[in-house]
Amino acid sequence: MVVRGRKIETISLFILQLVVAATAANVTYDHRALVIDGKRKILISGSIHYPRSTPEMWPELIQKSKDGGLDVIETYVFWNGHEPEKNKYNFEGRYDLVKFVKLAAKAGLYVHLRIGPYACAEWNYGGFPVWLHFVPGIKFRTDNEQFKAEMQRFTAKIVDLMKSEKLYASQGGPIIMSQIENEYGNIDSAYGAAGKSYMKWSASMALSLDTGVPWNMCQQGDAPDPIINTCNGFYCDQFTPNSNNKPKMWTENWSGWFLGFGDPTPYRPVKDLAFAVARFYQRGGTFQNYYMYHGGTNFERTSGGPLISTSYDYDAPIDEYGLLRQPKWGHLRDLHKAIKLCQDSLIATDPKITSLGSNLEASVYKTESGSCAAFLANIGTTSDATVTFNGKSYNLPAWSVSILPDCKSVAFNTAKINSATESTTISRQSLKPDSGSSSELGSQWSYIKEPIGISKNDAFLKLGLLEQINTTADKSDYLWYSLRMDIKGDETFLDEGSTSVLHIESNGQVVYAFINGKLAGSGNGKQKITLDVPINLVTGKNTIDLLGVTVGLANYGAFFDLVGAGITGPVTLKSAKSGSSIDLSLQQWTYQVGLKGEDTGLGSGDSSEWVSKSPLPTKQPLIWYKTTFDAPSGSEPVAIDFTGTGKGVAWVNGQSIGRYWPTSIARNDGCTDYCDYRGTYRANKCHKNCGKPSQTLYHVPRSWIKPSGNTLVLLEEMGGDPTKISFATKQTGTNLCLTVSQSYPAPVDTWTTSSDSNRTRPVLSLKCPVSTQVISSVKFASFGTPKGTCGSGYSQGRCSSSRSLSIVRKACVGSRSCNVEVSTRVFGDPCRGVVKSLAVEASCS
Repeated sequence: MVVRGRKIETISLFILQLVVAATAANVTYDHRALVIDGKRKILISGSIHYPRSTPEMWPELIQKSKDGGLDVIETYVFWNGHEPEKNKYNFEGRYDLVKFVKLAAKAGLYVHLRIGPYACAEWNYGGFPVWLHFVPGIKFRTDNEQFKAEMQRFTAKIVDLMKSEKLYASQGGPIIMSQIENEYGNIDSAYGAAGKSYMKWSASMALSLDTGVPWNMCQQGDAPDPIINTCNGFYCDQFTPNSNNKPKMWTENWSGWFLGFGDPTPYRPVKDLAFAVARFYQRGGTFQNYYMYHGGTNFERTSGGPLISTSYDYDAPIDEYGLLRQPKWGHLRDLHKAIKLCQDSLIATDPKITSLGSNLEASVYKTESGSCAAFLANIGTTSDATVTFNGKSYNLPAWSVSILPDCKSVAFNTAKINSATESTTISRQSLKPDSGSSSELGSQWSYIKEPIGISKNDAFLKLGLLEQINTTADKSDYLWYSLRMDIKGDETFLDEGSTSVLHIESNGQVVYAFINGKLAGSGNGKQKITLDVPINLVTGKNTIDLLGVTVGLANYGAFFDLVGAGITGPVTLKSAKSGSSIDLSLQQWTYQVGLKGEDTGLGSGDSSEWVSKSPLPTKQPLIWYKTTFDAPSGSEPVAIDFTGTGKGVAWVNGQSIGRYWPTSIARNDGCTDYCDYRGTYRANKCHKNCGKPSQTLYHVPRSWIKPSGNTLVLLEEMGGDPTKISFATKQTGTNLCLTVSQSYPAPVDTWTTSSDSNRTRPVLSLKCPVSTQVISSVKFASFGTPKGTCGSGYSQGRCSSSRSLSIVRKACVGSRSCNVEVSTRVFGDPCRGVVKSLAVEASCS
């Protein structure tokens, strides 16, 4: 029986090997593209970072990515999340990398795994675990034996895990490429010769792991063969690989930009983003990745920076909450369809690029078999142009690309949007107690006051001021510096009434100064903080308690791991009148890592010390608050509006939703009502919400909350009123808006590879975002010269067809989707000789 069992087991294993062999893919590359099973591929990719969302969100995010025209999901691997302590690994929950990769495969998508293991990503410490900093003799990202040993060990751990689950394409899995290191070429000169040798070692080490798929290095112009060097940036059409045998690949096309506390909200117009993508494929690119396609949320203490916000929305096509951002998602989807119509020509040959005039360019892909695709570009920033190509005339708006899959008819122009704008609505409701609670305020909220200064048994004494990261090892955002001193009253650094100025210098990011248990002053900044606090001392014993607070560790730059934090001094007491001072920096200070409430686990809500009585203390620093609540009704994404609070950390049912800081106000300048998409984009070009809180809404994943009996805990460090906070549910609204001109190409959905006269007929297409909805009303429709935009309101222009509203209503009301041809054949001609548009605003229900 045993022998027979072994025989059956052997046969089963043999069959399994045959199945794997049959589905395994051979992934290589040549000068044009990645080659999968002998066929070049045009690939469109998008970044989704698995820890920035939840496993419950992953399937829908991945499906929306596929529906948007993506072929590949790209993600970093986050070392500090997977190995928070050396040799203690975490691959569960939001860090279940295997599950994430398998879900992408289930949806029929490839995966690009950026192991790094340095990530940057505006992630705490660039993704490195802070324990790495304390390895004796270590130097990060250079030719250092201790660092290389740890880096190789973790990289091999990830590769072996992927292999054990048969996730590489060479094993039948979805992973078609891996990345080693990350943007090292931007800073390697700072490390000198040791940096160059480290880079070559990294490449050799990665290749030795034998994944069966190509490796790449981004922003590494001297990446050694066979490593593919790739481009990151807002534009990569001018990028050239470092070998004629490597394809032109773009691993980070920044779809927007990240938000920092104290900054206005950046965004990138979709017309510019689409222009950048089309230019890349026009000039020979075959793999492009959006960074980000879904940005997500920096839960817990994962945001880097310093001062990177909890939201990592990134103005991505899928927003922080998993909703489609329109018209960005839809316009890019149409772009992807147009590019795929050109695929056979793009993979068969190199482009022939010619000038059509000043700032005008044509790229033609023509094969021996006769297939032809063309891209016509106007890279001028001010004027539209009319060009002649293949004997036909084409209008090119400024800063746009037209795609002609047959070298004749325009299937898509990057500056002409034929995807409806869908309004996004936020519904707010007060934070109500759960159904089992009393309605009195005292029973809704309970509190515990965090002790000011030293309160834990593990406090210790040290001469001088300690750097914060080396002291806390990032186990907490908080470090207490405490000093006791006797005042006689006649000290030269005192003015009348025993007043003085406490001068504090810190490397950031937040400092609070308490004198005899009372808050005297505070300051914050990304780097150097200089704080002068007028204080009153008493005759006799006094206590100076300084609280240093980090808000994400540095994540980018040469030697970023050595960027310090905390109160490094000097700290002095000085007379405002005489200028006489005393330096406290070298005295003996008492230190405490973290807060007492952190050690006792108050974030979970479990404690017998919670106080429930009125009045609730508010607008005081360092108070823990707790309440219970029922979940908002419905299934829409949930956020908490922290307006009314100061700064702190929040937990829902023991899960940290991250740092909140609604009192961090963006600067007043740099925002405009309109951002011109034409011309080179940069991170500070397009901003909104100047003079307003950088972030008020904080994502609470639906999977983290129950219908009732939920617990919310706040650590309010600055001083605020928790009773002012509210819930917000976010949903795609019921309004659809779209303007389509007679000069627009026909929707790419209607395009076929055969000759079709309908290609020249623009069509306005509307579709309700929810499958159960239909278009219930058409509020506005005008064919002619309509004015206005979605949201600010449409109005009729100087000419408008009187039949506009009735025609659109007849075509659309009662249906989930509708198509209306934008032509005088349908609406008549209200103003001859004028290029006309159709503007529509409709509602779904």
